Amino acid sequence: MQLFTIGGYGHTEETFVSRLKSNSIDLFVDIRARRGMRGRKYSFLNASRLQVALKEVNIAYLHLKNLAPSDDVRNAQRMADAESDYTKRSRERLSDTFISEYKSKVLQVVDRSEVLSLLADFDCVCLFCVESLPNACHRSIVTSWLEEETGPARHL
Repeated sequence: MQLFTIGGYGHTEETFVSRLKSNSIDLFVDIRARRGMRGRKYSFLNASRLQVALKEVNIAYLHLKNLAPSDDVRNAQRMADAESDYTKRSRERLSDTFISEYKSKVLQVVDRSEVLSLLADFDCVCLFCVESLPNACHRSIVTSWLEEETGPARHL
């Protein structure tokens, strides 16, 4: 299995789906807690619309809410962003506090072998959340956690 990640910000629906197709993604894994997007520009990333678009190009969809950060963990990042005067879209990396909280409160209670078994029947698996930069998103932590079994991931 080859592991990929993609963020939503900065894409149009066409560029987003094209990037997935050109990398032969056959499983799209949504790791957001809330699968909706505000505003018209990114409405194509709302789960129901996204699932239709993926189905049209034969990409399976899986929602793994258990890999989404809890409200408490997200609040740790919001506080760090406020202290650094960053917005979610301008952030370049996650805070050390968020990373530590995410690992202890999310990854410590998720069974990696169960996650890998859900992905096992696919060749090209792509983890998704909205931030454009992988290091500004929890998908980078999940990717590192899975890379121990899958090998290096590629960020689209």
